[in-house]
Amino acid sequence: MSRESMFFSETLPLGLVPKARGSTSNATGRFERLARETFIDGWDAEVEESVLRTTTVDERVRKILTRNDSPDIPFDRSINPYRGCEHGCSYCFARPTHAYLGLSPGLDFETRLTRKPEAAQLLAREIAARGYEVAPIAIGTNTDPYQPIEARDRIMRGLLEVLAEHNHPVAITTKGTLIERDIDILKPMAAKGLVHVGISVTTLGSRLSRQLEPRAPVPARRLKTIRALSDAGIPVRVMVAPIIPALTDHELEAILAAAATHGARAAAYIMLRLPLEVAPLFEDWLATHVPDRAQRVMNRVREIRGGKANSAEFGTRMTGEGEWAELLHKRFEIALSRAGLSKRTPPLRTDLFAVPPKPGDQLSLF
Repeated sequence: MSRESMFFSETLPLGLVPKARGSTSNATGRFERLARETFIDGWDAEVEESVLRTTTVDERVRKILTRNDSPDIPFDRSINPYRGCEHGCSYCFARPTHAYLGLSPGLDFETRLTRKPEAAQLLAREIAARGYEVAPIAIGTNTDPYQPIEARDRIMRGLLEVLAEHNHPVAITTKGTLIERDIDILKPMAAKGLVHVGISVTTLGSRLSRQLEPRAPVPARRLKTIRALSDAGIPVRVMVAPIIPALTDHELEAILAAAATHGARAAAYIMLRLPLEVAPLFEDWLATHVPDRAQRVMNRVREIRGGKANSAEFGTRMTGEGEWAELLHKRFEIALSRAGLSKRTPPLRTDLFAVPPKPGDQLSLF
């Protein structure tokens, strides 16, 4: 193989093949001062090909709870055990966060990950602090807590152990079937009304899913996870997210029906969002995998985003705007009713929260 034929982009490291990755670009992040550049140096020697591997580094943080005041989401605090996500979803709106690390939202986002090994200890300290006011914690709102490296690092499981010990409510969103490992913790929490889970399904097509979400479980396997959680008494909501106009929107009704059959209680949807660096990355994905529909998809995206690739306006950024977005919302309402699903899972309880006594506490004697 010649050097020229190995250049998937101007920034791909020489000799590395992005097998099963959502991006073939490692474009410079917006905070990097110098653009990355790969060039031919004149040597004609063959370069040995190797697969681009995932690497992780520990991130030391002082706090684990992240606060927000967005009117578009129903929670004010969240936890992200990992930065970056090996699932490699080509459309992931979290990709731009890697730019804050001086890394690329492209391949770096899915291959150069950070983990927070002290997350459980930090959580225990923060929720035990004087003046802490309990409210549901959301996990999985940025990157997936059950991505492949969780099988080794078990950071999410450590967080759940702390939450269960304190009877603290939690809402989890994931594509990862690894959540089944933690049913032993989630089941008793669900019996107390302390947990619900959102399982994200973008398409029912395994081939399209493998292209869009190269290292996430196939859709049929995610449906089985909905069934496993539901059978354990854990309330599950299917997240049709994101809906990609002119590519996956026709599957809305089928996804809701399949999820209901597998035990989901509720459903929601989120329209495709392409903030900052995600837009060019996703357009590159379209040109590579569905070139015949690329223009149509982006035209529809701009139609529901006020003529732009993305709009961050509160109130419409999750659903889009315009006639097509309104029509999709009506389809969702009808399909929801036909499938027997609700819009929301049961509210989580906060009245059971209590900081467990530590050995040596005087009050534990009374």
